[in-house]
Amino acid sequence: MSIYYIYQDQKRCIGCYACEVHCKTKNNVPVGPRFCRIIPIGPKMVGNIPRTQFIFMPCFHCEKPWCVSACPTGAMQKRAKDGIVFVEQSLCVGCKSCITACPWGVPQWNQETGRVIKCDYCKDRVDKGLKPACVTKCTAQSLKWVSAAEASALKREKFAKEITEFGALY
Repeated sequence: MSIYYIYQDQKRCIGCYACEVHCKTKNNVPVGPRFCRIIPIGPKMVGNIPRTQFIFMPCFHCEKPWCVSACPTGAMQKRAKDGIVFVEQSLCVGCKSCITACPWGVPQWNQETGRVIKCDYCKDRVDKGLKPACVTKCTAQSLKWVSAAEASALKREKFAKEITEFGALY
């Protein structure tokens, strides 16, 4: 697993897609593929009010990434220092094995280059001590750039708060 994590506070997300737009702009991604996705869930009625929830889906930079294992050329790689999974474009032959292997559909086909592209957490920015573009440009500040341990703590805290507010889940 990557030592980094993009945590989403779903209650803050307004579904503006600024994360997707800024990601595509920063990485010069053509029409079609998306490195991260906002997935709307709903609308559904909550207390007689229609609500839609928005789920942020980036690459998870898995501990044992299937995309890396499936790549026959070594183009799909994982950095040892921080666990960021990326595509070394000069080695990609466009076989799409990584696309097939990823259960989350993260690697995307770039029609313009005939090669695979994917989220790399804006590793060029991370290497300079900056946050990924999607996090930096989130208009509702629902995305946070945190360590894996911090993400786990945030999730536990959120769950505990929901239990307190709404009572037992079962």
